[in-house]
Amino acid sequence: MHRRSFLKAAAAAVPAAGLHDFLANQARAQALTTTQPDLHVVGAGEDRSGHPHSMGFSSLLFKVSGSETGGSLFILEHTHLMPGGPSLHLHLNQEEWFYVVDGEVAFQAGEQRLHLHAGESVLAPRLVPHAFSSVSATTPSRMMIAFCPAGKMEQYFHDGEANPKAAASPEFMARYDMKMIGPSLFWKT
Repeated sequence: MHRRSFLKAAAAAVPAAGLHDFLANQARAQALTTTQPDLHVVGAGEDRSGHPHSMGFSSLLFKVSGSETGGSLFILEHTHLMPGGPSLHLHLNQEEWFYVVDGEVAFQAGEQRLHLHAGESVLAPRLVPHAFSSVSATTPSRMMIAFCPAGKMEQYFHDGEANPKAAASPEFMARYDMKMIGPSLFWKT
């Protein structure tokens, strides 16, 4: 085979090899758009798995599981949130978004202190220490919280529910890609 003929044949084969990959990717994309996932409706006051969870300072209702979103999102509802809240901590890999549904909630995010009312929200970026507490002593507050990506957060709540005191320890939190910074600034001594 002459060099020129070889180069022509090779140049013709390269796009053909790429065409196979292109067509395979198009077929996968078509399958994804024609296959609709099952909807999972979670009613008011209900948990995705059928039973509420607790970490000691509120009840938790899982609304969207990380397994439903390919690990990109986990959403829970904090109900009956009373004064106290979690320790000052940060997430190594997740942004955490808080939306106050009812009541009033105080936040510490980095150096900022915030006091949010129903309808207000705040985003705690990854690696920013944060804590929160209901400030309504007579009626509990309620919040929606989203973790993006989901990471190990859903498993943290499952495992921490069995032993809420251990869940607040630095060693336990580290297993779920969190770092405990110290006690919450909202805890009363």
